[in-house]
Amino acid sequence: MNHRAMIKPKLLFAIALSAVLPAALTACGPAAAPPAEITGTAIDGAAIGGPFELVDKDGKPVKWDDFAGKYRIVYFGYTFCPDACPMDMGILMQGFAKFEKSHPELAAKVQPIFITIDPARDTPARVGEFSAAFSPRLIGLTGTQAQVDVAVKAFKAVAARGAETPGGYLMDHSRMAYLMDPAGKPIEALPVDKNPDAVAADLAISVK
Repeated sequence: MNHRAMIKPKLLFAIALSAVLPAALTACGPAAAPPAEITGTAIDGAAIGGPFELVDKDGKPVKWDDFAGKYRIVYFGYTFCPDACPMDMGILMQGFAKFEKSHPELAAKVQPIFITIDPARDTPARVGEFSAAFSPRLIGLTGTQAQVDVAVKAFKAVAARGAETPGGYLMDHSRMAYLMDPAGKPIEALPVDKNPDAVAADLAISVK
């Protein structure tokens, strides 16, 4: 009997098994967790955002490019809004505060911005007071009607004078909190229709 002929196949099998076994053990290990998903609406790639020039609470000119290099959260509303704007801003800025507490270094890269759609009534001082009521980190911007129209158009927002009321008039407007990247490109519409925790979770995913 040729013992050498019998040993060779066994040796080859052992070598093959030693090569396959680590891979098999790896495959049987715990699977990697799937990447977290946002609960807001992804708008990356959309033609949203663009240059504008408005003024802050002190009447100082503020340009869109002044925020270059920072993530930006942009919300269009008005200070006389009886319900939607205060509700959305409350959820947005409470969510931002939660995000800032858990991720201070990332939150430092983000600038929240409130832009009025009612410049006839929203003076710089009034917009400043409104913004400060929600967070010292929130910047309020206003301007002439023409300046505001440029910003509204750039963000594909909706803003129009609505019904007359005993206290003046309402404004019809879209309700979207745009999260923009450091280059000024859109990332997502944050979930202000949900709750602060959802906003904080999305910021933790989208801000790098």
